[in-house]
Amino acid sequence: MSAGGPGTGAVVTGGGRGLGARVAALLAERGHLVHVTDVDGDAARATADRIGRGATSSPLDVRDAAACEAVARSTAERAGQLSVWVNNAGVLFTGPAWTNTPEQRQLMLDVNVGGVMNGTVAAIEQMRGHGGGHVVNIASLAGLVAVPGETVYAGTKHAVMGFSLSTQADLRRAKVRDVRVSCICPDGIWTPMLHERLDDPEAALSFTGRLLSVDEVAAAVGRVLDRPRQVTAVPRWRGTQVRVLDALPGIAVRALPLVVLQGRWTQRRLLRKGLPERLRTQESAR
Repeated sequence: MSAGGPGTGAVVTGGGRGLGARVAALLAERGHLVHVTDVDGDAARATADRIGRGATSSPLDVRDAAACEAVARSTAERAGQLSVWVNNAGVLFTGPAWTNTPEQRQLMLDVNVGGVMNGTVAAIEQMRGHGGGHVVNIASLAGLVAVPGETVYAGTKHAVMGFSLSTQADLRRAKVRDVRVSCICPDGIWTPMLHERLDDPEAALSFTGRLLSVDEVAAAVGRVLDRPRQVTAVPRWRGTQVRVLDALPGIAVRALPLVVLQGRWTQRRLLRKGLPERLRTQESAR
């Protein structure tokens, strides 16, 4: 179990909907006093109300380092200890880098990378010397391999991986043994981020594997808290697949157009037949 255990504080960013909301519910089910945050304060509050179990909420723009520090501090004060922080907030714009506006590129960098850095540092300051804890960063398989069509997004997720692994190494170098940093790298998840991408050819690679439910990815977060691992791919076989491609970049660049075609076929099939039943049922229950 994560340092601190049930009854201690947990923060989830981007917790107003989708995966963040499900992770927040999971942490509450495990006995944590959950602080749900989201740039949309109303969505965060709705999630906390739905969860119950003492969950609280607040609006949080993860680009604001001072605001992240305040959330970490208030959660620790309320619960007695901050033991879990899940960096889930993220944004996606598709297309080659030269088709994204400077504002879109900057927003992805600020939220997907800067937000993870702000949250991780804020959490570590409350965890080390105060019973320890676990930071879980939601990265992506896009952080492990080239992803044409989601170029800047993939770049931000590669940055999350490098930052997370290096921070864990720095903690060990500083002899901090009770704070852990882990990355969850899921395949495409059926969340609002992908709902509107079914007809977007640039997002095809997000549809090349088996679309995951938020329950599956949240369960992976729970497993990592119980048995810490630095990198967890979901599903595991896809992690192996993309690592092979990453190790052979020349072959990967030549093969990826065929993989993109597979993703486009899946997008068209879903548009034609509707959502997979298990995903439609689970999403309608949110």
